[in-house]
Amino acid sequence: MKPRDPLPQLLHAFFYDRLVEQRNVSAHTVRSYRDTWRLFLKFAALRHKRAVAQLRLTDLGAAEVTAFLLSCEQDRKVTIGTRNCRLAALHSFFYFVAECEPSAAAQCADVLHIPTKRAPKPAADYLEPNEIEAILAQPDRTSLQGQRDHALLSFLYNTGARIQEALNVCPNAIRFDSPRCVRLFGKGRKERICPLWPETTALLEDLLRRQPRPNDKPLFVNRYGAPLGASGVRFKLDQYVQAAAKVVPTLLGKDISPHSFRHATAVHLVAAGVDVTVIRSWLGHASLDTTNHYAQANLETKRLALERLEPPNTKKPPSWQRDTSVLAWLDSL
Repeated sequence: MKPRDPLPQLLHAFFYDRLVEQRNVSAHTVRSYRDTWRLFLKFAALRHKRAVAQLRLTDLGAAEVTAFLLSCEQDRKVTIGTRNCRLAALHSFFYFVAECEPSAAAQCADVLHIPTKRAPKPAADYLEPNEIEAILAQPDRTSLQGQRDHALLSFLYNTGARIQEALNVCPNAIRFDSPRCVRLFGKGRKERICPLWPETTALLEDLLRRQPRPNDKPLFVNRYGAPLGASGVRFKLDQYVQAAAKVVPTLLGKDISPHSFRHATAVHLVAAGVDVTVIRSWLGHASLDTTNHYAQANLETKRLALERLEPPNTKKPPSWQRDTSVLAWLDSL
């Protein structure tokens, strides 16, 4: 009898034993890895002209992985970040296979040598306080959906939470009396406590009075009572940004997403003089390098820093104020 190929058993063991039992990863990580493997197996089956069920472990070599990543970028038009996430899911599996199937060690090593792709890191757009106010003014708070959207966007700005962190918040995670705070669960199931403004807790209390929710169920739901999805929030936010841009035209040139509120929180905390280690704890970053990337100083903060570089005991106004010509000032730098 022809021996069975180990691929099906390895995939089953990878998802159930390695990811769930041993590493206890989040459901979000499992779904992300599942989606990668669904795409990869379909791609490999088409490449080898056979059904997915007929694929063998030896069919999934470095050449197939490289071609799959290229197809993701060129055909599916994914970003380099998404491409690297797909590769991370495949790398994780082949690390596991190398442990379970020594005979496939060479094949696994070839796949594991495929590097992640470097991507340019443009300066992210952040929202100025007046732009935040303009966006928050757009939801129609007389309607339940508008009240929910206003409360959610205010919560994002207050906490700097990732969108999924905010959408997972249940009433029992919120402390409504002093000291007001919320318990958030971030990447890797890391828990952190974030302070809440009285105005934010008031908005959340008003929303709960209008639309009561069980203590252990997500607070932000759609009209049918199902938890909101991140894509739905992005769609609504885009509408609010377009409306707010009529009042604050600077919004027209910015690519605004729910994550922009997180970045704005970091930038405004820096401008307020909050220590970067506090911001790191506030946002739930594992490394200060990440915090430094998000919490880039705004122009006003940089201007104040420039003034502090002036020679001591001088009564002259800063050089950028003395020169009437901006070009002349720039030439002097």
